[in-house]
Amino acid sequence: MSLGRPLLRTSYSEDTAIFPTWFQKGAASFLLLSLVLMALGAPVFGDIPKFLLGNTWLNPVSKTLTFAVAALGINILVGVTGQVSLGHAFFMGSGAYTAVVLGGASDDGWRACIPFHDNLGLLEQQGECGLGLPMWIWLPASGAVAAMIGILVSPAAVKVRGLYLAIVTVGLVFIGLHLGRMLPEYAGDFESGRKWPKMDIRLWKEETPLVALNEDGQWFGLIYLSEEQKKFFFLLAVVMLMMWFAKNLVRTRTGRALQAIRDRDVAAEVMGVPEFHYKRLGFAISSFYAGIGGALFASLNGRVSPVDFGLLLSVDFIAILLIGGAGTIAGTILGTLFVELLPRMVEKLTAWMTSKLEGEGTISAIANFLLTSGQEGDFGPISISTTSPGWPMSVFLWNLVIYGVLIVVFLIFEPLGLFGIWLRVRNYWKGWPFSY
Repeated sequence: MSLGRPLLRTSYSEDTAIFPTWFQKGAASFLLLSLVLMALGAPVFGDIPKFLLGNTWLNPVSKTLTFAVAALGINILVGVTGQVSLGHAFFMGSGAYTAVVLGGASDDGWRACIPFHDNLGLLEQQGECGLGLPMWIWLPASGAVAAMIGILVSPAAVKVRGLYLAIVTVGLVFIGLHLGRMLPEYAGDFESGRKWPKMDIRLWKEETPLVALNEDGQWFGLIYLSEEQKKFFFLLAVVMLMMWFAKNLVRTRTGRALQAIRDRDVAAEVMGVPEFHYKRLGFAISSFYAGIGGALFASLNGRVSPVDFGLLLSVDFIAILLIGGAGTIAGTILGTLFVELLPRMVEKLTAWMTSKLEGEGTISAIANFLLTSGQEGDFGPISISTTSPGWPMSVFLWNLVIYGVLIVVFLIFEPLGLFGIWLRVRNYWKGWPFSY
């Protein structure tokens, strides 16, 4: 590739490279280096992360990374294969409960996983089921079990499509919630859930792990890291690995077949692409990603209930694709960061504006116009009171409104989402000053 003509590509491998230009390679390296330095405490972007996300910004970002894994999966199914799904939360829950059964602790060990009946034929309550296996077993197994369930569901993708397929996958979410209520030995209490295995790297079941991610200490004897920093680096490595696999999948023959089905499934089958086989494969890969993401999400939180894998979580992933840009890896990551971190940013901004209510100047005037404490004479649309069920709306309700407005705006004005905005900016500067 010529440095003077960065878009000149003389081979197929150059044309399909993950980072085809030196600018993209440099930008990716700079972004990765910035994340590492920020996690180590270096003021790369000043106090902006602390202002927007608080002093413990690593925790929300780590949670976002777990959702990024699952979002990459639904991007393969919806953005690459073209299959509509509102059941992604069910596959996340499948992977999470596989992880807790295989890796969770239990006093009775494997016996707690075997249901038995008393003399009257009633199911006995045995406590929480768990085998206590290490992470190198329960994490891949969580993706494998979710993938197998996806394979079982995939025939519906051939029989129905579009809105009908979306309704079918919504049913999976309610089935998962019902199973969570009926199987407390696996799911724990329906509201409070149960404890998940920690993200510690062990060879088997030894008491001292090889790498303890849940406590402060030395990282391979080289540098002292906190618990939050260890988890962040581990999850960042997992996300990068899953991104690499997803990007390479799109460049393969399988990826081209999935995109052909997305663009015109009938024409693809006429050209020799077996529709059933590749739709089943798309569901399996997407479910595998969801299972890994669900297991990491539950393990990071420590305690998760079946309610957390409800319909709203599936809607979140649809919002991620619509706002970020379906069919692209960069758009999926951008959408995940935007959707998952936006509520916390709104909360921090609201708290900051609340502290400016009693002051003077432009910021104080804007804060008094937007915020209200529920007292007589206050007409702001955002309530800072915890007892306001209607209008003015709480910060939580405003986040839901923002989601809806963003989805409508992007669908109408920018169907490619944030990635489409980046393309507009990039293409403008490519032709500058001859932008016409």
